Amino acid sequence: MLILAGQGNPGAKYARNRHNAGFLLLDRIHAAQGFGPWRAKFESEVSEGSVDTPSGRQKVLLMKPQTFYNESGRAMSKACAFYKVGAEAVTVLHDEIDLAPGRVRVKRGGGHSGNNGIRSAIAHIGPDIRRVRVGVGHPGDKTLVMPYVLSDFSKADLAWFEPLGDAICKALPYLIAGDDERFQTEVMRLAPAPKHDPKQLGRPGTE
Repeated sequence: MLILAGQGNPGAKYARNRHNAGFLLLDRIHAAQGFGPWRAKFESEVSEGSVDTPSGRQKVLLMKPQTFYNESGRAMSKACAFYKVGAEAVTVLHDEIDLAPGRVRVKRGGGHSGNNGIRSAIAHIGPDIRRVRVGVGHPGDKTLVMPYVLSDFSKADLAWFEPLGDAICKALPYLIAGDDERFQTEVMRLAPAPKHDPKQLGRPGTE
């Protein structure tokens, strides 16, 4: 079993936040791949299905931890224990302020780079997770980061986020097969990132 875990916060209040990019992308994947209904398990909403990849059909668990963003590793560890898999079987989709809006980078291992959700995942299941980092841009001042990521995607954001979601769904077989470079290249080909300076986003008048 491969586990695709999204980062986000539970509840309608947070549903369209930039910090919930991982949840939103999992919803797109769930619909595009025809996964089973969401159900409560592992302190999460989960859905099982399978994905046809270039190397064969692979079982996948979609997972939206309901522990809140900063404690998501606790939920991931329960799924790993149940399926008897390690961190290498887990891919986490999350927002990334250090990438320009619409940029996508796949990273295996390494540190948490200040992301508390990834910090939690590393603490609970180890550093060998794979991360799909989805750029949402930076507000330009570190004191504005929390209100920025806990704000909803703007209309301008949706102009790139919606096509990006479609591209990730189409390129997903490469990610599931472990071809990270091909996945990343295909996503960027299908949904080129907008040419914006991320530090301009989030300033007064740009939302």
